[in-house]
Amino acid sequence: MATTRSAHTVWEGDLLKGNGVVTFDSSGIGGQPVSWPSRAEQANGKTSPEELIAAAHSSCFSMALSHGLAGAGTPPTRLVTSADVTFQPGEGITGIHLTVEGTVPGIDAEAFAAAAADAKANCPVSQALAGTTITLSAQLT
Repeated sequence: MATTRSAHTVWEGDLLKGNGVVTFDSSGIGGQPVSWPSRAEQANGKTSPEELIAAAHSSCFSMALSHGLAGAGTPPTRLVTSADVTFQPGEGITGIHLTVEGTVPGIDAEAFAAAAADAKANCPVSQALAGTTITLSAQLT
């Protein structure tokens, strides 16, 4: 069964001095302020499209890795994943780096790295971002 998740943004003003609020409609968790300076300079308590992509990518990757490890008979105890999305004004998103540390009983570093690489290649957010260079660091803890 397909699902659709929704968010909307209300933006006021021009790009450089304007600002907006992105609201998470599906979950109802509220809205977050967004602005050009929060995207291209300092966050200053506001989010950016790149931070939202990082959140989506780190959570999707974690789910895919957890599923793959469990399917191989080595479910993780804990996975900590970060996604760093690099934005260059004038160029756009120039890369994403995923870093995962996992506590996975019964697996060695090589098998963990292979499972992480598979999750990177196959999680739906990675696939949606296929036009972007995505790199990965994976380590057992």
